[in-house]
Amino acid sequence: MVPSSLVVVPVTVKDGNGRLIPDLRREEFRVFEDNVEQRISSFSAEAFPLSMVVLIDNDLKSKDAEQVEASIKSVVAGMSTADEASICRFDQFFHEGKGFTANQDKLLTELQRTPIDESRPSTAPPGGPFNGPSINGQAAPGVNQPDQYPSTRVIHEQHTKTLDDAVYAAAQLLEDRGRDRRKIILLISDGQNGAKFNTNPYANVVKELLRNNISVFSVAVGSAYFDRKFNRLVEYTHATGGDIYYALKRGTMEELYSRIAEEARHEYTLYYTPERTDRAADYHTIEVRVEREGLNVTAREGYYASGLQK
Repeated sequence: MVPSSLVVVPVTVKDGNGRLIPDLRREEFRVFEDNVEQRISSFSAEAFPLSMVVLIDNDLKSKDAEQVEASIKSVVAGMSTADEASICRFDQFFHEGKGFTANQDKLLTELQRTPIDESRPSTAPPGGPFNGPSINGQAAPGVNQPDQYPSTRVIHEQHTKTLDDAVYAAAQLLEDRGRDRRKIILLISDGQNGAKFNTNPYANVVKELLRNNISVFSVAVGSAYFDRKFNRLVEYTHATGGDIYYALKRGTMEELYSRIAEEARHEYTLYYTPERTDRAADYHTIEVRVEREGLNVTAREGYYASGLQK
């Protein structure tokens, strides 16, 4: 029987060159909740099949869009036969694809059917922006019906992209995937986000991600390395225990897609039941350490008690 307060923490460990470390033992890990060390009750180094939403920015600059579109089919090449994915896109609206499938031919067909193209404006989904998955019994803003596709993209003078709403909608799609699967969002974007156009504030999106044990892995595209455009991508990956990579060219993007899938699939998993922390609080911080020196540890920054396994 699964304890009602079990905390599940996926953990990635790399060396200084970014290579995954596959041979750590349970006794080499230490986990702290709210700065109080916890007893690790169970440990797994086994690979998990992935449930992945591939969330593609549909409003990129022309040069960046060309590189992403040329590379995106490599996402499928990085999947194993046990993985499943759903292809979604966003601009000012979230465009849900055809749902989850492990059929790689279907995924390739869907990717080829919805190219990024600046020649036509992006429009609201049929029937307006309130079709699709519900939030608290009401339709989620900016979500269209399955099997509908955006009429591509337009470059706006102001940032009208609803990145936060798109991540929230992607999290809802992953909510009911099995607990025996690793749930991730592969977010491919330049990081632009029109704050005033989003319905869901960042804090609410993070809560939804953590509640459903979803990690965000971002591929930041474009030449914005030295400004603040990528901040939101970094924030989502740090909060959820994912990772962020930066790419300008098709070849780099293709390599990163496979690397991300491999990293997410082969994370360590720590399990513990919280002790000696304030159980009246909803949010709790998490810190994971390893005793072996020179390694970099990545795990989510915390969790919400209201989202624990029952």
